[in-house]
Amino acid sequence: MHVLIIEDNPDIAANIGDFLEEKGHTVDFAGDGVTGLHLAVVNEFDAIVLDLQLPGMDGLDVCRKLREEAGKDTPVLMLTARDRLEDKLAGFDTGADDYLVKPFALQEVEARLDVLSRRGRPRSRRMLQVGDLKFDQDTLTVHRAGREIELNPIGLKLLRCLMESSPSVVTRAELEKEVWGEEMPDSDSLRVHIHSLRSQLDKPFGSKMIQTRHGIGYRIMESDAVST
Repeated sequence: MHVLIIEDNPDIAANIGDFLEEKGHTVDFAGDGVTGLHLAVVNEFDAIVLDLQLPGMDGLDVCRKLREEAGKDTPVLMLTARDRLEDKLAGFDTGADDYLVKPFALQEVEARLDVLSRRGRPRSRRMLQVGDLKFDQDTLTVHRAGREIELNPIGLKLLRCLMESSPSVVTRAELEKEVWGEEMPDSDSLRVHIHSLRSQLDKPFGSKMIQTRHGIGYRIMESDAVST
């Protein structure tokens, strides 16, 4: 993680920073609210440790400006010596994600920051791509050369299996198990569905991607040369 610590007590800041750096994290420091806000706005951090009582600008104002004026959603762990409910609610109201009362264990600081940073990361899309063929596994949409291709559930399963293994050959038995599990279809079913997949993926584009390995199985790859 890349963490910004905004804390005016040098001993507390050093203790947290040393502990996190020993764990392999990168740490930047600010000793007042104005400097801390500036660093938080102009840099990208995985998480921010923010003290409530700061010179120049307190933690509530820092967090509020970070959210409302700068539009930054960097996860914030707020530190304070105040343990009253209304103080915690005030912190959450300004946009803090978590709250830790002093004194605290350094291990808990790291654990909370780790959870916040993972929660704050955008989930990457599960995208398969071979050449100009793209398969978004989150939306189950398929595009080739920017054109959307509508496939039925069996076609999607076959395509996923072929693209995940590309450029390797996937045997007929592996494809049949991927689609039908233990309930094996008649001997022509796989061939029929591969033919249908070819007609949708290859025929409209003038170049073939699905290749047959006779007696073995099929593969998909970026190539115009295909064995039939």
